[in-house]
Amino acid sequence: MEQNSLESMKIPKQVWEEYTAGIRFKSALGKRGLYEQSKLNERFFIGDQWHGARCGNDRPLVRHNLIKRIGEYKMAMICKNQMSVTFSVDGISSTLSVREKILPLRQELAKGGKKAALDFAELAKSPVPTEQELSLVMDALSNYFSVTAERVKLDDLKEQALRNAYISGTGILYTWWDDRILTGLYADDARTTPIRGDIACEVLDVENVYFGDPNLDSIQEQPYILIAQRRNVEDLRREARKHNRPEYEIQRILPDRDVSYLAGERSEMEPEESAKATVITKFWKEYMPDGSGYTIKAIRTCREAVIRPEWDLGIRLYPFAKFSWERRRGCAYGESEITYLIPNQIAINRMITASVWAVMMMGMPIMVVNSDIVTGDVTNDPGQIIPVAGNGDDMVSAIKYVNPPDFSPAFDQNITSLINNTLRQTGANDVVLGDVKPENTSAILAVRETATLPLTSLQNRFYSFLEDVARIWAEFWVAYYGQRKVKIKDELGTWYLPFDGKRYRDLVINARVDVGASTLWSEEQVINTLNSLYDREIIDAVQYLSRLPKGSVPDLSQLIGEILRKSETKT
Repeated sequence: MEQNSLESMKIPKQVWEEYTAGIRFKSALGKRGLYEQSKLNERFFIGDQWHGARCGNDRPLVRHNLIKRIGEYKMAMICKNQMSVTFSVDGISSTLSVREKILPLRQELAKGGKKAALDFAELAKSPVPTEQELSLVMDALSNYFSVTAERVKLDDLKEQALRNAYISGTGILYTWWDDRILTGLYADDARTTPIRGDIACEVLDVENVYFGDPNLDSIQEQPYILIAQRRNVEDLRREARKHNRPEYEIQRILPDRDVSYLAGERSEMEPEESAKATVITKFWKEYMPDGSGYTIKAIRTCREAVIRPEWDLGIRLYPFAKFSWERRRGCAYGESEITYLIPNQIAINRMITASVWAVMMMGMPIMVVNSDIVTGDVTNDPGQIIPVAGNGDDMVSAIKYVNPPDFSPAFDQNITSLINNTLRQTGANDVVLGDVKPENTSAILAVRETATLPLTSLQNRFYSFLEDVARIWAEFWVAYYGQRKVKIKDELGTWYLPFDGKRYRDLVINARVDVGASTLWSEEQVINTLNSLYDREIIDAVQYLSRLPKGSVPDLSQLIGEILRKSETKT
């Protein structure tokens, strides 16, 4: 028992040393360190731009939040396009002829026919998956990605990761297997054995993620990755008991106040009665003895105890996808654009505040009151009667106004020039922000397209980030799903495909993000294109209706069914 106790103390100590080494590296980044800079960036983004300024309360402190407008414009431009994911397998052809062969089987499976299920089962009996089977499965997984994205609310996660990247420089999406999820599926026809477990996703703050090699940009090449979290002590002890940790070790799980290195300024306002502790989850690659391959393993510890002992995730990829707003060579952590916009923002706020204060001084100048002559209180109330002790000459000298110096018109011009230059240098001019009159739509669209070209590299990095997410999801599907039916939503409706993850475990599955037109113009263009194809009799009525934008025709599926039944009756 003494040997086990020493070993259980050695592991948390080692993980905690790696954690503190990561803290030292982040604290040395830039002028303020990653933690303080991220907190400052977030304050400026949300509009708390006079924080800590000792300006008193006797004058208005104006905020012209340029940073948020630039950020929201760029994030909207990155996410505006419709995206879909296509899976493929290395070494397997997916030609048009192969896809045509599987189309009848796919249609029959969608109808739920028993013969189709038997045909697919016969196809899956081959020791090695055939081209037809893989083409059918990869097409189905491409549709299943959309089903999963809807379930985990991927659109919300993308927005949150983008916002984190804009503020802190890096957005990270973490995927894990949640065995608490009820799938609604059953392992037997009698529906007595429910299938539990599916993937879950969470956006992590980069302040709480530590890379084993902070000078290496690639996540999948990292020697290890740490996640720091604040968790309730009772929850941690409950988890430790679930994993059969000894009681003497469980009692070493104690609350602490280690909140200085967490994301967000509000994290430091943690109530003491919450009784939380910092827990570290470490992920690393465990190589096989012959070096031919590896698996991903993890362990969860706090400062002096192991919460969950080492376990095998059963996947070959780190379950993290990373998106950097601005990449720095030799650094795994990205750079935020806000860091270098703050000086401009401060100058603009100060200049506008000075301008407003000057106008107020012109309209309500300072009074000089002779208290020997004026016996009552003086206010700015209209029609106030002011008693004066003295003659007419004394009345003239009783109250005087101090005329402020003339305010140069060039000052306001400088403010406008600084705002416009900041917007223009960041690629957010009046055209792309919609601050121009649409008198010549074609010219505006052309200028807008040209102005958004510098965002192409940022968009491509974001699409690469989504491809990493798709590969991680596919890795979980083939590693954890086993035999279950996956839900497909496509032009054939909603149907279920029999899926056996073990058959595709050794394949190299690739993911490609396909980008369509933005929602701003696409629906009108789609309808015009379909009208042209239908008028030329290139497509029929069913092909036309099935490709209309969603929601443009009520009860569309019922209408298509009526047309199909009508055509079958005629034949």
